[in-house]
Amino acid sequence: MTSLYRSAARFRAELRRFLRQSEDIARANGLTPRQHLLLLQIAGTDTGSTTVSDLVTRLQLTQSAVTELVQRAEEAGLVQRAQSPNDGRVVDLSLTPEGERRLAAVYASLGPERQQLRAIMEALEE
Repeated sequence: MTSLYRSAARFRAELRRFLRQSEDIARANGLTPRQHLLLLQIAGTDTGSTTVSDLVTRLQLTQSAVTELVQRAEEAGLVQRAQSPNDGRVVDLSLTPEGERRLAAVYASLGPERQQLRAIMEALEE
């Protein structure tokens, strides 16, 4: 039983290390950790755009928290809103060129950490 806890503890420690490094790298690129997650979740959709309702689920935050996060990101020039071509009641969110630039910088900087986390996850499956 102890070996199970040891593996779980190691995984959680490495995951927390990765998240902490992500937060530090986001800040170094002029993003708050939540802005980084927001940009990542928008860019990570199949279409490169999403809605506040979808982000509530993806980020596991309240509607008001996501709305405020989007508003601040829009004011910072990181995201833009556009009416959905499919439903006039829906607003689609996408990254601005500046949002794309900052997200790309964070993503590139985290390459080695992603590889290390991936190796740890694969070792857990063995």
